[in-house]
Amino acid sequence: MLRKLLIGVALLALGGCAAEPPANDADPALWVVKDADTTIYLFGTVHMLKPGLSWFDEGVKSAFDASSELVLELVMPPQDEMQALVRELGMTSGGPALPDQLPPAEAAKFRAALPEMGLAPEALDHAEPWLAATMLSAAPLRQLGYDEKDGAEAVLTAAAQRAGKKVIGLETAREQLGYFDRLPLAAQRALLIETIDELPRAGDTIDRMVAAWRAGDADGLARLMNEDLGRSPELAEALLAQRNARWADWLKARMQKPGTVFVAVGAGHLAGSAGVQAELAKRGLKAERVKY
Repeated sequence: MLRKLLIGVALLALGGCAAEPPANDADPALWVVKDADTTIYLFGTVHMLKPGLSWFDEGVKSAFDASSELVLELVMPPQDEMQALVRELGMTSGGPALPDQLPPAEAAKFRAALPEMGLAPEALDHAEPWLAATMLSAAPLRQLGYDEKDGAEAVLTAAAQRAGKKVIGLETAREQLGYFDRLPLAAQRALLIETIDELPRAGDTIDRMVAAWRAGDADGLARLMNEDLGRSPELAEALLAQRNARWADWLKARMQKPGTVFVAVGAGHLAGSAGVQAELAKRGLKAERVKY
């Protein structure tokens, strides 16, 4: 499960899935929360996608066009600022090298995996386990042709900029990296070890997650994301539950202002019994699935 949740984050959430739609067509899930003068669309994104996938059309495009504001999990800071933040929170200046903190078999796999990412075997010796895990989880995506520039956030941001729409983030980059950085060291190491061990099967997991997203199969995506959550309560609480509750508070407050808003967050946050929709229901708000 740790691997699946982390891959979902990398694709930054994210049994069988619904059948995959035609080659380049996708109809991802969309919800709406509204009252007399406020409409908020909730769209689940995949952070990295292959080029040529047709999803920004039909109901999704209509909802986006009707909105005056785009709300994302995060508005990315400039690259040099982000790199400095990663160094600050994700690298250490002393202590044993990261492979020396792992069982011998996983340490050998870890060093062998780095050249496939274009890195020297010792490149992450002073990385914290959470950073190494996130980097390793993203590597198979890129090898399979997935890219951030084709991801939903990049497409939506570019469209918003062209249309002159306001773009804001629910969190800052420091906040997002902080969720990983504050995980207990034992949980970070467990995350890294499972990520290493599951690398050979990562491609299948990625493709199944994207297939569920393309088909608008929120329940199927939830099953993939949430299997065996009990094995990592710290990770599930930090990356999903706490954030979903905070975002629901933000949405409830935003409902007090008139207007139409398009909110796009990782699809894993809008899937399952602990998703944002469930948190909204606790606050007296109903999110309805948009049929298109």
